[in-house]
Amino acid sequence: MIRRGRVLFFNDTAGTIEQKEDEFIFAYNEQYLAKEKSQPISLTLPLQKEPYRSKTMFPFFDGLIPEGWLLDVSARTWKVNSNDRMGLLLAVCRDCIGAVSIEPEEEEDQDDKE
Repeated sequence: MIRRGRVLFFNDTAGTIEQKEDEFIFAYNEQYLAKEKSQPISLTLPLQKEPYRSKTMFPFFDGLIPEGWLLDVSARTWKVNSNDRMGLLLAVCRDCIGAVSIEPEEEEDQDDKE
């Protein structure tokens, strides 16, 4: 199963984050990169055409997820395990404080891609 979210930067689609079986992938949108005044969503994720790949959630995105008692409330409210970082990111980061927000996209089974 692939879980994916659209990454918005000041309400402009900057890219996508997705979780495949054993990795997380963040990629900037080609149209976003082509804009004259495009900015990176984070200093740790500079603008580039190649996707970023990681075995764990990228620290920048993990930092968008609530902590402490707010994490507990969010996990209970959205019925998401507090260890499911991608599930939490997609559930609670639609309206984050700051410039970046995440909009969930339809989940896909890998069998659908073949």
